[in-house]
Amino acid sequence: MRISEQRYVPKKKVREPYSKQELVGRGAYGSVYKGINNDTNQVVAIKVLNLDTEEDDVGDIIKEINLLSLLNSESQNITRYYGSFLHGTKLWIIMEYAAGGSIRTLLKAGAIEEKYISIITREVLLAISYLHKCKIIHRDIKAANILLTAEGKVQLCDFGVAGQLTASNAKRTSFVGTPYWMAPEVITEGAAYDTKADIWSLGITVYEITTGNPPYHDQSAMRAIQLIPKNRPATLEGPYSPPLKEFVAICLNEISEDRPTADELMKTKFIKSSSKHPNGILRDLIARFEQWKQTTGYRQSFLDPYGTPSR
Repeated sequence: MRISEQRYVPKKKVREPYSKQELVGRGAYGSVYKGINNDTNQVVAIKVLNLDTEEDDVGDIIKEINLLSLLNSESQNITRYYGSFLHGTKLWIIMEYAAGGSIRTLLKAGAIEEKYISIITREVLLAISYLHKCKIIHRDIKAANILLTAEGKVQLCDFGVAGQLTASNAKRTSFVGTPYWMAPEVITEGAAYDTKADIWSLGITVYEITTGNPPYHDQSAMRAIQLIPKNRPATLEGPYSPPLKEFVAICLNEISEDRPTADELMKTKFIKSSSKHPNGILRDLIARFEQWKQTTGYRQSFLDPYGTPSR
């Protein structure tokens, strides 16, 4: 019997919604790429995560996605989340692309002037205020988690360790974050903490942006954890303005209840001074960094600007 020949018809290839381009960072769980939305040509960041990992790590990833989804509709100065989907065995998280990179990276080109620091701090305060009103503690505020877009817009990123507060649980007790930026009450065993822990971390971040590094940067992380709750808070020394020194001092109050809220910090002299300058001048920092890269032959180290390792 003759077997009838069947013509082979190849399956139509499904058009991918996004395409990866160059690698821009590596983090604790995967890599970050610059990407393109194939329908709109919009540039995006694609965070590619490996799901073949510990169950607890997958839980952290899911928690971060849930928080990003919650904040997506009204968030201010927070990296915008566009969605996530499985791509083979990887999870692709699509986010707004910040072409300017992190403030930590921009510091490599040299010290940042106070006029820029005041704008960056003001914009981060807007993000913190929004988070705290949503009963969310970021728990990992630092220069590496503050990004700049090409237009000079400030974005707070990395919600991998963020925690939610509820009516029945108004304080947290878990030990998370990056040691040098941790508030004393976060480190102290058995102590509870709330949104004021972010205010301490902001103070350390402003200190870091001003001087180039956080306090105890010359110590190991374990040693810093011992010193932070034992010693008096660091003070900003040097040729800096009184309003800047005052801002850091009131953030780094040992008594968490006495630290101001984000909204109260907006009324300080240091933040009010930022009104003299438009946000767009932050593009100067990007231009300076690009020029510095060309003159030094600098090759950016691959730290994930959308979620630096902090565990």
